[in-house]
Amino acid sequence: MPSPDQPPDLDWRDGTIPVSRRFDDPYFSLAGGLEETRHVFLTGNHLPERFRDGFHIAELGFGTGLNLLAVLMAHRGPGHLHYTSFEAFPMPAPDITRALTAFPEVAGVAEPFLRQWQAGETELQFPGLTARIVLGDARETLAGWEGTADAWFLDGFSPAKNPELWSEELMAEVARHTAPGGTFATYTAAGHVRRALAEAGFTVTRQPGFGRKRHMSTGVLG
Repeated sequence: MPSPDQPPDLDWRDGTIPVSRRFDDPYFSLAGGLEETRHVFLTGNHLPERFRDGFHIAELGFGTGLNLLAVLMAHRGPGHLHYTSFEAFPMPAPDITRALTAFPEVAGVAEPFLRQWQAGETELQFPGLTARIVLGDARETLAGWEGTADAWFLDGFSPAKNPELWSEELMAEVARHTAPGGTFATYTAAGHVRRALAEAGFTVTRQPGFGRKRHMSTGVLG
């Protein structure tokens, strides 16, 4: 398992839902994490219908890897996808294993992911997809990334509790690393996040949120 300088400090709700003590926020929706991932990040980015060979997804906040697993399950067509995720506090494999027991549907794709993660790999290989997990503070690592994303999953902890991952500067870096016509989706509709993304060049739209969340945000660059 990758060795972070600051491993996540976790509580567990209902035995399987990890909650960050550092940010006082759960890693996925208490109302259904996999359904939220599909609603916010897949549907919000018009996926999988946009998938093509070389399509690149980037993500702020890897967490349990649930978003990656949802993409793997959604990718049924030809072509090879790329997935880059930025994570400051990577979760150890045993904790991810415990968290993913809440989602029996992902078991088939979770096993090869967990095997590679437990072995310390940060470049993960799957049929039809290569994933790279970039460890460290995204405020530093994203600026040095040479890639460009067709779709962004903005999935950090709540802006009220983890404002560093939603700053104007970081949203500008997200835009700088987005292909023309590329998109983002996020569960938050916080006004300052929407404004930062708009100022960075995205056309931002408020959408119906998942579960008890009234709204979420999506956007297109250019």
